[in-house]
Amino acid sequence: MIAEDKVYRIGQITRTHGVKGEVALSFTDDVWDRADADYLVLRIDGILVPFFMEEYRFRSNTVALVKFLGYDTSEEARELCGTDVYFPYELTPDVQPDDEFAWSHFTGFRVVDRQAGFLGEIDQVDDSTSNVLFYVGSLMIPAVEEFVMEIDHAGRTVLVDLPSELLDLNE
Repeated sequence: MIAEDKVYRIGQITRTHGVKGEVALSFTDDVWDRADADYLVLRIDGILVPFFMEEYRFRSNTVALVKFLGYDTSEEARELCGTDVYFPYELTPDVQPDDEFAWSHFTGFRVVDRQAGFLGEIDQVDDSTSNVLFYVGSLMIPAVEEFVMEIDHAGRTVLVDLPSELLDLNE
C-alpha cells in the first residue's frame, strides 16, 4: 500500500478523450515527464494505487492526454474521471538551486513562518500579474524575496518571514 506521505498531488483526471481509453489529466506539475516515470498514482476508493502509463502526450501547458495500461475503451476510462493524481517523492528528480520552475511547481508545498509556524499548504499560485501570490487557505502571500527566506524542494517546504500585519489580516 502506498503511504499518503510518500506522494504529492499533481492534478486530476477531468474527462475521457476519444474512444480508445485516453483520459485528460489537468496537472499543476509535469514531474512524471521530467522523471521519465512509468506510472502515476491515483486515489481509487480512498486508496492510493499505481497506474502504469502506456503513453501520454501534452495537449497544453496544463493538460496531458494519458493512456493507462488496461483501459482500452472510453467506458473503462470513464471510471477514472474526477480522480486525483499523485506522484511519488522518491521518483522526483533531484532539484538544483539554480533550476527555474513554473510557479505552479510550488502548489502543494508546505508554508512555515519563522514566527507563526506552520501556515498550511499552497493551494494555488496566481501568476497572472507581476505580483505573484501563494494562496494558503484564505491567506495570500506575496512571493517576494523580502518574505520568502528559504525553499526546500526535496522537503517541499517554503520558509517565510511574514510581517505580523499580514498575518493579522486573516484573523
